[in-house]
Amino acid sequence: MVKEIRIAAAIILDSSRRLLLVRKRETAYFMQAGGKIETDENPEDALCRELEEELALSVVASDLEAVGTYASRAANEDGCDVKADLFILRRDFAASPNAELAEAVWLTLDEARDYPLAPLTRDHVLDIAAAYS
Repeated sequence: MVKEIRIAAAIILDSSRRLLLVRKRETAYFMQAGGKIETDENPEDALCRELEEELALSVVASDLEAVGTYASRAANEDGCDVKADLFILRRDFAASPNAELAEAVWLTLDEARDYPLAPLTRDHVLDIAAAYS
C-alpha cells in the first residue's frame, strides 16, 4: 500500500508571468513552495505557515485562490504519493530560501520545462500556471 502525504502548495506567479519554483536541500527536483498539512490545520493555514517558514513571505488565506486537489507521486519520498491542495498566489517579491530550501528561482514556463521537476509540478502545475498566466 502506498503512503499518502497531504500537502498544500502555492503556484506563485509574478507580474511578469513567471513561476516561482523551489528546491529542498539535498534533493534534485524543483517544485512549489508549501508543505505538509498538520492535523489541526486547514490547507490555507498550512500554506500560509509554510510560505512564512520557507520564504519569509507573509500571506493570509484571502491572498490565496484555490485551484483544486491533485495527486501525484512524491518527488523526494520513495513509495509515497502526494495529495496536494493547490492555490494560486500572485505576488512580486525577491524570493530568498529559508528553512529546508536550498534554492528559489523565478522562471518562465518554457524555462521551467528544462528543469528537473517534481511529478506534481510536471504533470499538473505547469498546465495550471499556463491557464492563470
